Amino acid sequence: MSHPSSTIVRPSQPTALPVAEAEALIASLPGVISARIVEVDGGGVSDIHVLTGMDVPAKQTVRNVESALLAQFGVRVDHRKISVATTSEGARQRPTPRPTATISPLPTAAPAERRVTFDDVEVRRSSKTAWCRVALRRGSETVEAEAEAPTGARSHTEEIAARATLAALSQFSPDAVGLALEGSQVIAAFGREFVFVGVTARQGRGAALLTGSCEVRDNVETAAALAVLDATNRWVGRGR
Repeated sequence: MSHPSSTIVRPSQPTALPVAEAEALIASLPGVISARIVEVDGGGVSDIHVLTGMDVPAKQTVRNVESALLAQFGVRVDHRKISVATTSEGARQRPTPRPTATISPLPTAAPAERRVTFDDVEVRRSSKTAWCRVALRRGSETVEAEAEAPTGARSHTEEIAARATLAALSQFSPDAVGLALEGSQVIAAFGREFVFVGVTARQGRGAALLTGSCEVRDNVETAAALAVLDATNRWVGRGR
């Protein structure tokens, strides 16, 4: 089954990448202190230089950068263009961010007793519709929600599962009511398949894009539900 991509990159054209936003995204990854993207003439990516602490291996940081840029911007960057330098000074060396990049910090993850976890997923397909039910759990409480789309429509089952997951989340917390699915994709990377999702959340007068991912092990619907939880676990229940 093929899956649509939100960005089509043609070999004859340079990869379009919003540099300030991409640098801010990379800087938010685990262990990263700062990031600098070097462009070539025409807007393509020449090199990505990343400064990290000692807690995350350089190879893992390279994989994190590749996956994050692919998930959020639809841009595939060759790992050979990503160089990682490490420092034992940690966050004390973090430079002042570029004034063009305005990033509002996301809430910290909810305590374990308020964490929402995946419970179950059910999928049904007919000649007319694809239907999905997702069950989530928090403590001893379990909620369910459903979503469906016409068979053959643009929506695939991982997107239907992601929408059902967001609907279930909204029953747990008012923080989840304003969450909206930006999109979902199944992407092959490192010899495996992953589901990447983007979720839009209201933040003040603007909006924040929350991203999450999960490796496909049992099925894409389960991976989609877990990717949504990965994207939203710092948001849902933050003020309760």
